[in-house]
Amino acid sequence: MTRTETATLGGGCFWCIEAAFEEVAGVEAAVSGYAGGDIVEPTYRQVCSGTTGHAEVVQVEYDPDELAYEDVLEVFFTVHDPTTKDREGPDVGPQYRSAVYYHDDGQRETIEAFVDELEAEGAYNDPIVTEVAPLDTFYEAEEKHQDYFDKNPNQPYCTVNITPKVKKVREKFAAQAAD
Repeated sequence: MTRTETATLGGGCFWCIEAAFEEVAGVEAAVSGYAGGDIVEPTYRQVCSGTTGHAEVVQVEYDPDELAYEDVLEVFFTVHDPTTKDREGPDVGPQYRSAVYYHDDGQRETIEAFVDELEAEGAYNDPIVTEVAPLDTFYEAEEKHQDYFDKNPNQPYCTVNITPKVKKVREKFAAQAAD
């Protein structure tokens, strides 16, 4: 039986983050959902209104023997812009914020050190604005939002916004590509 760990990440539209992580070896599952808000069992429509406090997130289940938490963070920071507040590409609003919801103190320490290192390296032209907060509750998104890119690869939003992110992961993380 494979041991898994969980990371919960928000970087714009959850369809984009989910599709990117499904390309990475060691990822057992990537599930779209919502975190960081005030309403119990929010719907997609409620979250899209930008009034619930939730971010669109992906909960990534991964095998730590194949993929370290730092590797998960590297993929995450490769496929979205952590320097734009409440925005990723064409998606604008607090529900599209860059966020890492940690599951324990070890993850908190790792993400804080990871961001500090990126800032020290000058990895981005602007400061990183990624929210780092404890995960309170994760709400799984409706079924139609799960595996969205796989189900709709030719949908215009997918071809313009998701395909380049998937391609970037395939190129940059070829050694870790999922079979």
